[in-house]
Amino acid sequence: MRGFTVLLQKEFREAWRSWKFLWIPLVFALLGMSDPLTNYYMMDILNAVGNLPEGFEMLMPELMPVDLLQASIGQFQTIGLLVLIASFVGTISKERASGMATLLYVRPISFGAYFMSKFIVMSTISFISILAGFAASVYYTVVLYGTFEIGSLMASFFTYFSWLLFVIAVTLMMSATFKTVVATACAFAFIFIGQILDALIGAFWTISPWKLPVYGVQLMRGTMEMSDYWWSLSITLVITIICMSIGILTMKKNASMTKI
Repeated sequence: MRGFTVLLQKEFREAWRSWKFLWIPLVFALLGMSDPLTNYYMMDILNAVGNLPEGFEMLMPELMPVDLLQASIGQFQTIGLLVLIASFVGTISKERASGMATLLYVRPISFGAYFMSKFIVMSTISFISILAGFAASVYYTVVLYGTFEIGSLMASFFTYFSWLLFVIAVTLMMSATFKTVVATACAFAFIFIGQILDALIGAFWTISPWKLPVYGVQLMRGTMEMSDYWWSLSITLVITIICMSIGILTMKKNASMTKI
């Protein structure tokens, strides 16, 4: 237990020193506020740009608060995930390649403690980041458009956080299994190709980890089929645990590849 605490403190210190607790939440906050502000001031932006045809008039759609939050989640699903995966995908493979992991492997510390210390720190950063993103989106949406129902908003938030735990587990598993370049390609392919497939042909199934961001929005709209939601959430958590277990096993298997 003491070894795990030491590893956890090490990971938190490294995250602080690399400013991940600051700049990643800041990216999510900027993504969260961009859609409410852009949509509300679109006509002012177009008028300021000028060069519009005389008599030009754009009819802006009437948006509900949940529409703006959905747009913000869409930003998190692209730029936000790119930032998170790129920031974390080398967390194990780089230490293995640089020889840093050797200093840990020779100590009486379990591979599970090593993996979980990184998972907890990454999850904490992700939680703070989406909290900042949701807070920025909700604040400007409430100020400019209207209010949310607190219960469904919290359900949507924790649903999206469950999705991010899945993304983190996959990213760490890839980092533990492959070299950094390969791990990056595999993590991006697995997450983003899954999103693309779900967007294109996802109508043929209703249970999938990639459904969770959409289901979080449907919870707020009151249109969610709860059996599909609970099944998707349960399967996502199970796959997350499986990915973590595979990551720990492959970390142990690849310990011999550590640079000395």
